[in-house]
Amino acid sequence: MAEEEYEHVYKIILLGDATVGKSHLLCQYIKGSLPVQAKATIGVEFATRTVPLATGGSVKAQIWDTAGQERYRSITSAHYRRAVGALLVYDVSNRSSFYNCKKWLDELRTSSYEDIVIALVANKVDLLPDHASNDRAYLNGDSSASAIHGGDFVLYDEGLRFANENNLHFFEASAVTGYNVKEVFEYLIQQVYNLKSRLPNGNVTSLTSFNSMITTSLNDKSSISRLNSSNSRKDKLSQMGCLDNSCLSGVCNIQ
Repeated sequence: MAEEEYEHVYKIILLGDATVGKSHLLCQYIKGSLPVQAKATIGVEFATRTVPLATGGSVKAQIWDTAGQERYRSITSAHYRRAVGALLVYDVSNRSSFYNCKKWLDELRTSSYEDIVIALVANKVDLLPDHASNDRAYLNGDSSASAIHGGDFVLYDEGLRFANENNLHFFEASAVTGYNVKEVFEYLIQQVYNLKSRLPNGNVTSLTSFNSMITTSLNDKSSISRLNSSNSRKDKLSQMGCLDNSCLSGVCNIQ
């Protein structure tokens, strides 16, 4: 692909417990289908896609899928470096994967830019009868909804509360049906671009100047409009995603 067809290269990270559907989300977004044979991610894998922006033009996303198993933790955490966006994924039918989101989030924020744009993704909503997005008890945080649906799934209100408390965007999605998958990725990438486009020279270390900006949700139920409020680290490099040291301000000089 010709270099002039995209403006910047952004590194996006997928993280969360094993089996929450990270690889399926990535495959659904890149290929429009699920993997022929499901397998656990070993270490890290990545794919690229040129993403059109709502504001015009396009950017190239390097989307990194990290392993959820503990034995790969040191490998995956090293790849958080220079990521400008992240999707923190849990399985709505696996409460443990939701509880572990705090651990993943702490690790990510320790190893990455403090102003990284993060979205919390409640995956596998297709497992909920009648698609729980339309279930008022589920949306309103009624614990009886779990019994109604025959499982101790994570309520919408719980995910929303966690996202609010940690300044995250919030989405429901289903990698199996494709529900909200494109919207999740492209909303995140658009938010990264929106912030970066307002920065002097696109310097990522200036992102905190804009972190309280109110963003417009694609869906009233799908995102939280608050961004991180912590100060930027002065020693962070200004690369916007590419792994090459010569690629400054998100403009890849070698791809």
